[in-house]
Amino acid sequence: MQFIFKKKSLIFSIIFFLFTCTIFVYLFLIVSKNKEVSEISQEKWQIETIHRENIKSLVSLVKSVESERSLLETHFVKSSDIVPFLDTIEKLAKNVGVNAEIVSVDIPKDNSSLVVETKVSGSFETIYKLILLLENSPYELQFVSVNIKGSDTQYIIIDKNNKVPEWTAIFKIKLLSFVNK
Repeated sequence: MQFIFKKKSLIFSIIFFLFTCTIFVYLFLIVSKNKEVSEISQEKWQIETIHRENIKSLVSLVKSVESERSLLETHFVKSSDIVPFLDTIEKLAKNVGVNAEIVSVDIPKDNSSLVVETKVSGSFETIYKLILLLENSPYELQFVSVNIKGSDTQYIIIDKNNKVPEWTAIFKIKLLSFVNK
């Protein structure tokens, strides 16, 4: 009887061992599968985090460049907004003490620039200063023609004892930083 009990006990132990091994393998496979899913989720999360950081850095870069962009845009004149450019010419003329008159404004057929013809009168010195100021203005300009004439009959009184001959000039200025929109 003791032999039968040992035999039953051995069979029961082997069955229990096999059952335990089967459960272990089953649980190991589930854990392995969950580990793979976890790693994939971790990778996706890291990629998403990197994307968010890139977006944040892009937004901050756009904000930091915004002031430079607006400054750069002031150097270009749109066809719908040429008045500030003409006001700049008149303001510079007034600052140096010449009388300025915009004679014509024309957009050539290729739409690449704007041509402004301006008539100014004043002393030679003030006309020369105006030319220098226009050359150094924030706009990209090209002088197509400059016609300066002195007058023997008309004079400008500088002070009580000084008078200088009046000069007239006609500038044809091509605005190269022109955007036709």
